[in-house]
Amino acid sequence: VAIVGRPNVGKSTLFNRLVGRRMALVHDRPGVTRDRKEATATLFGLDFLLIDTAGLYETTDDGIEARMRDQTMLAVGQADLVLFLMDARAGLTPLDRHFAELVRRSGVPVVAVANKCEGGAGLPGLHEAYGLGFGDPVPLSAEHGGGFGELHEAMVAVLGSGGETEEVEALEEADDEEGDAKPDRPLSLAIV
Repeated sequence: VAIVGRPNVGKSTLFNRLVGRRMALVHDRPGVTRDRKEATATLFGLDFLLIDTAGLYETTDDGIEARMRDQTMLAVGQADLVLFLMDARAGLTPLDRHFAELVRRSGVPVVAVANKCEGGAGLPGLHEAYGLGFGDPVPLSAEHGGGFGELHEAMVAVLGSGGETEEVEALEEADDEEGDAKPDRPLSLAIV
C-alpha cells in the first residue's frame, strides 16, 4: 500500500500511525520526506507492507523534485492499493487534481483519504474530495487517530480481509467446540 499526495498533507504522520512507531520524519515545513520508506503495518488485523512517499511536486526539470516524483511513481507501480491523501482543511487544490490524474493513469486501485478532518474543520474539503473521482473519500485524522475504522473498511474492500478472516474463523471454531463458553481473555473497553 503506497501513501501518495502533495507535500504537507500528512503522509508521514499516517505512515507512523499505521506502523506503530515514529519511523518517518514529520515537520510543518513541506518537503522533509525525500525518499521512500517501507515498513510492515497493521490496521485492525489487516497486515500489509506500507510505503511512505515524498510529496509530489509539479516540475519539468531534472532536479531533486523530479527524482522524488519518479520514486513516488515507482512506489505506485509496485502497489496493490494507493492511499491518495489530501488536506481537507486546505480543500482540493489544482496540484491534488493533477497528481490524482497521474495516479489514475497507473491503473492501481485508489482510496481517497481526506486528512485533517478532526473537529469538523475539514468538512468542506471532505466534500470537495469527491471531485477526485475515486469514490467515497475516507475522512481521517492521522494525527489524532480518527477515522481508521472507515479506512480499514475501504482497504478491505480492495485488498480483501487477509488473515483477519482466518482469525475470526478460528475463534468461532473454538466457541463451537466449547459450546456457548467465551474464550478466556480480558474484555477490551474504550471510553471516549
